[in-house]
Amino acid sequence: MELTAFFSSGDGWGQPRVLDVGLIESLRFNPPAGHTDLQVAIALTRLLHHDFVSYGTNGQGRHLDDESVPIVIKAHRAVLERLALTAPAWPFRTFDGPRGFGTYWRDNDMSGSWKARRDCIEQLLGPTRDALEDLQELEYERRFTKGPSGSFKNLIFAADGEKPQIVLRDAVNNDVEIVRHADTCLVYTDPPPPQGLTWRQMVAWWTKNHQPDADAKSAADGLYRRLYRSLDSSPEQLLMITYCARYAEAGGFDLPALIPQVYLHYDPYSRRSGKQSGALYRQRMDFLLLAPDRSRIVIEVDGVQHYGIADPPDEKGRVTHRAVPRLYAEMVAEDRRLRLAGYEIYRFGGWELTTPGGEQILDAFFTELLARHQKPTL
Repeated sequence: MELTAFFSSGDGWGQPRVLDVGLIESLRFNPPAGHTDLQVAIALTRLLHHDFVSYGTNGQGRHLDDESVPIVIKAHRAVLERLALTAPAWPFRTFDGPRGFGTYWRDNDMSGSWKARRDCIEQLLGPTRDALEDLQELEYERRFTKGPSGSFKNLIFAADGEKPQIVLRDAVNNDVEIVRHADTCLVYTDPPPPQGLTWRQMVAWWTKNHQPDADAKSAADGLYRRLYRSLDSSPEQLLMITYCARYAEAGGFDLPALIPQVYLHYDPYSRRSGKQSGALYRQRMDFLLLAPDRSRIVIEVDGVQHYGIADPPDEKGRVTHRAVPRLYAEMVAEDRRLRLAGYEIYRFGGWELTTPGGEQILDAFFTELLARHQKPTL
């Protein structure tokens, strides 16, 4: 995306181009038609880097002024958050004035050194630029390395009625279709962000597609209730309640989203092996987390149906279960296949979550899991 896309022509012949403030403010919510968040983030990063370096050296060639800089910084932050990247922590918000770059460099002994001022901007925006370049490389690999291209329904999940029936219509382009009970499930059609899928991003998707007039808190509550309805058992419900309580804590909206009852997941990274298309078939994953370090984490809550079948009730109506080695073998075989595709799998026995200490078990597990899979430091 070229920097000129952010500007409109001046009022007269030969007048300089002026910032399209309406366009910049709209970037806080969506990229413009025909462009991606990645393209927008790269262009905004270049714009901010260019103008602050120019101000700190010769002062020539700047596109922005003190009124427009905060608007661009806000848009830049919003786009980076949609990409699951940490935005720079700006110690100044304008060029001049009490909160300006000029005041900052004078207060930090940079007045006599253009290099020090350029290095200051590089320290602020360099890590963001490097992270965006990494995302560009991943995008290149998805488009031009071996493996199919085309649209794909990435996540089919959270059925709260009849289970969806899914067919693969086009094995080349990985086009899938839900042929029955599409109304009972949710379908996340956006490409999964390279650095995980956060609760904030899930809420934004839900708001756009299901509650367009809701504020963030109301949308988050609506999404949570909808996901909770898809759960089959009290151990699964306890797991979701325990994890999702963290959304209410400071920074909770930026935790990985806990996605329940996943019926189909498309993972572009698994195509690197050249052994499969990236379509991962499993009758259902109980829970899926797409972590910020690009780990893909499956959490299963195993009831007795995972390893046994019920015998007929006895004369007192009691039901017992008989172990079936075939069911266990099928389960661990699928686990092996997912692990080879790069997934981590964690299993809980349903029984251990029904004990008085079940919540504490889950809370300790999630604390350790999230610490292990933190967002990489930029």
